[in-house]
Amino acid sequence: MSRLFRSKDDVPKRSLWQRFKDVVRTDLGVLFKGVDEGSLEALETLLIESDFGVPTSLALVAEVERRHKRGEVKTETQFREALAEGVEAALRAGNADPALHFAATGPTVLLVIGVNGAGKTTFIGKLSAQLQREGKRVLLGAADTFRAGAIDQLRVWAERAKVDFVGGAAGSDPASVAFDAVDAGITRGADVVIVDTAGRLHTRDDLMTELREVHRVITKRLPDAPHEVLLVLDGTIGQNALSQARTFSAAVPVTGVVVTKLDGTAKGGIVVAVHEALNVPIKFVGLGEQVGDLAPFDAGDYARELVEA
Repeated sequence: MSRLFRSKDDVPKRSLWQRFKDVVRTDLGVLFKGVDEGSLEALETLLIESDFGVPTSLALVAEVERRHKRGEVKTETQFREALAEGVEAALRAGNADPALHFAATGPTVLLVIGVNGAGKTTFIGKLSAQLQREGKRVLLGAADTFRAGAIDQLRVWAERAKVDFVGGAAGSDPASVAFDAVDAGITRGADVVIVDTAGRLHTRDDLMTELREVHRVITKRLPDAPHEVLLVLDGTIGQNALSQARTFSAAVPVTGVVVTKLDGTAKGGIVVAVHEALNVPIKFVGLGEQVGDLAPFDAGDYARELVEA
């Protein structure tokens, strides 16, 4: 996951630790003779500004301070290690298994949700290509019927990944398309059915009701489905992603989060904040526009790169 905090032209971004040193603006050798309140406050401020959220930021600072008082943090390297271990522990707490859960029999149904512009359709295209390379038969369902362009976009991804496709006419009932996609997946012997949905503002109650209906008809056609409800969040929008996550999870049972556009942010703390707020695992992170720019989430790699020197 070494590309997490690189810009689109592959230039490394300044890590959390590098920005911390800018804030402290002092000799770290002197600092570690006695971690002072000023440095801890600077770290707390930086974590909050990096979208970790207040509760997580306070907990991470308290852990670093506790370990320093026990004599475990005396050098810059030990400080970074303590912070990375705290981030990793937060990401591994609770419901944190990043693996996709597949049905024991029949097709596994993945329902993909999120707001406009978060990167749902691109994520689906990347994931379908990845699953196809693993030998799985995949079918894509274009239940985003609000825009004709969205249907065409998903069809292009299906053709590129050489997977099956089911779509309705623009303006047709999205729940019906979702039902037909699952039905086709069963009939054609698909291993995985991925259902795209229209991007919707999390503040629109009518659209959330529509999303619940899509979820309901999938379950009606195939009990226990959808097996995963994946919420796609734009990693560059900070705390707005947290409010989106809470609203979507209140509408349908989110089982995992996908964070896109991490190549476009040097912060990244929102990953921790969303995991802790929803108690659901981060499943994937998007690192760019290409088919291969999708990585399964690894808490240890993420935490270490976040605070690399």
